[in-house]
Amino acid sequence: MTEMTYTKNGDYLIPDLKLSEVPEASLGKYGRMRKKYLKEHRPILWNNMILSETLYPHLLEIEQTAQNRLEQMMPKLAQAAGATESLKASDPMKWVGLMNNCKAQAEEIILRELVFS
Repeated sequence: MTEMTYTKNGDYLIPDLKLSEVPEASLGKYGRMRKKYLKEHRPILWNNMILSETLYPHLLEIEQTAQNRLEQMMPKLAQAAGATESLKASDPMKWVGLMNNCKAQAEEIILRELVFS
């Protein structure tokens, strides 16, 4: 355990706090949304995670889980909606509309289950 050091500021001694280094992997859409949600709606949890240095690993895990979940759901939703390769060749605009609808459905599920919980 390292010895605590202090800096004198006027009549007060302020502890010299330093967080450990965090890897510089960028957060994606879902990690940033989770971060914003925690900061705005769960401030106590947000502060606890920052102080215990678990926030960034948590956000990376949410991002990776959300991306994996999206990749798993999209083919199933597309198949259920009838967005096939033959439809893509014959009516591309309809296919794009169906795929956008499927992605919106998948993202709604991901946001409810992972980001805003």
